Amino acid sequence: TWASGAKYVGEHKDGLEHGQGTYTWANGDKYVGEWKDDKPHGQGTYTWASGNKYVGEHKDGKYHGQGTYTWADGTKYVGEHKDNKPHGLGTYTLANGDKYVGGWKYGEEHGQGTYTWASGEFAGNKYVGEWKKGKRHGKGTFTYANGKVEAGIWKKNKLVEPK
Repeated sequence: TWASGAKYVGEHKDGLEHGQGTYTWANGDKYVGEWKDDKPHGQGTYTWASGNKYVGEHKDGKYHGQGTYTWADGTKYVGEHKDNKPHGLGTYTLANGDKYVGGWKYGEEHGQGTYTWASGEFAGNKYVGEWKKGKRHGKGTFTYANGKVEAGIWKKNKLVEPK
């Protein structure tokens, strides 16, 4: 137990958190899982006092590998992580029902993916195609709720070469 109010209960090696353990911060944040050299490493669950939660793999204190991050508002990302960011393949479902399924690169939609809008002015619309840095970029098809289709080459969310 530290003067700050933080507390660790678990295994140690050479004076460091190492093995199975639970660390609780004074603000109510909590990590339960595997440790290596004082850092979350392996399988574990990190729960924030705010209601956010990450369950999955860690490497050197960061989310790395397969995991699920759930926000207090119900938004959820399930998939691969690298250095605390979505990276690889994953599914991101917003609290309003919008959904992106596909590739990620350092926290942004990247590669092949499908975005489906469930609410708001874009409800019923769908884009299937290539993404770059979080934007529709490359070959893709945007289908509107009314049946209209725009296909071709996209650049920064705009259709630049219709098919």
